[in-house]
Amino acid sequence: MCGRFAAGRTPQELAGIFGIERWEPEETLAPDYNVAPTKEVHVVLDRPLKDARDPRPVRQLRTLKWGLVPSWAKSPEGAARMINARSETLHEKPSFRRPFAQRRCIVPADGYYEWVTAHDERQLEVEGKRKRARKQPYFVLPADGSVFAMAGIYEFWRDATLPPDHPQAWWATCSVITAEAETTPLGVAPAEGPRSLSDIHPRMPLMLTPDRWDAWLDPARSDETGLRELLAPPPGGLMRAYPVSTAVSNVRNNGPELLGELEAPEEGTLF
Repeated sequence: MCGRFAAGRTPQELAGIFGIERWEPEETLAPDYNVAPTKEVHVVLDRPLKDARDPRPVRQLRTLKWGLVPSWAKSPEGAARMINARSETLHEKPSFRRPFAQRRCIVPADGYYEWVTAHDERQLEVEGKRKRARKQPYFVLPADGSVFAMAGIYEFWRDATLPPDHPQAWWATCSVITAEAETTPLGVAPAEGPRSLSDIHPRMPLMLTPDRWDAWLDPARSDETGLRELLAPPPGGLMRAYPVSTAVSNVRNNGPELLGELEAPEEGTLF
């Protein structure tokens, strides 16, 4: 899954990486090293500019709320439960099917945090035989330090209780697509602990390699078969993971120090 990530790159950096043509300075977000559900996030998308005469899609950096609200929802109350969309089923789920066909985006990140869930421990929790343990968080990122381009979808929701010209009449929200975690060895593994991403958690955000960015963002592409092919996992061995302080477990903590690599898991944590 993806429940927390770090986004420390500036709009200028993202513009150079993704070839962004347009972003609004007033929408610029400060670096966030502990992005949690329902926060505002930067996303990359291709879409015609509002009120523009030219119908050409323009690559934009937009600010959306993390937690998708379907266009048909009566209220936005369930947004925090729709931060992730499973790659295997989003083409058939009512909440995700239409955005998958028409409104796809990239959620850029430095990497994401995941709390280790060993198999035996996970099974005990499922069976209710053990309380949730104090788990070791790991930071997962591309081994070469490049941007982690998470596949996403976005949607617009109209708050019918507000007049059309109200600044909060329209919500723009997004969800991160997840896939089965890689079982192949990490490109760079910690000295002790997990050797693959599946050792940490059974799910992971789907990373899009640069050769898929244009096709994924192209709003003219709507064929389900071709789009699902873009959801194939990237080659193995591109990722690294290392333990970080349990301070990241508190959403109030935020700063680049959260990305600091520990030599070994913290004492008293799982793994």
